[in-house]
Amino acid sequence: MPRSRINENFIDKTFSIVANILLRIIPTTSGEKEAFTYYRDGVMSAQSEGNYAEALQNYYEAMRLEIDPYDRSYILYNIGLIHTSNGEHTKALEYYFRALERNPFLPQAFNNMAVICHYRGEQAIRQGDSEIAEAWFNQAAEYWKQAIALTPGNYIEAQNWLKITGRFE
Repeated sequence: MPRSRINENFIDKTFSIVANILLRIIPTTSGEKEAFTYYRDGVMSAQSEGNYAEALQNYYEAMRLEIDPYDRSYILYNIGLIHTSNGEHTKALEYYFRALERNPFLPQAFNNMAVICHYRGEQAIRQGDSEIAEAWFNQAAEYWKQAIALTPGNYIEAQNWLKITGRFE
């Protein structure tokens, strides 16, 4: 039974019902419908239950089927989220970059890239390498500026960090 049919969360059930109705009434090809089903199942298993292996399988299958670059960007972004959650930051950055190549208007991808760079900067400080830390912090600042430019009212903590560290222009 597909994962989307066994979710017990009310919001997930509501989302699944609405998505199924939309899939029936919106004119799409069977491949697009199938790709969306895998995407939906990936989101449900990754975000609702933390079953990242199953979510990745669903996302990879959705990538195989989906041809729209905009839709693919969200699949790639979600794959990046899973790698971030698993501490695989290099892989996560790769998938965020790939998502942004297809859709440069994903502030959440820029934000997540900034968070990873900031984390690496903090690691470099703990290891006593202030020069490397500064490079990571500067990269984080650039990504946060891009996220903020896309959604000026969001990422308040990042805006404060940019101001406090003198990186906000």
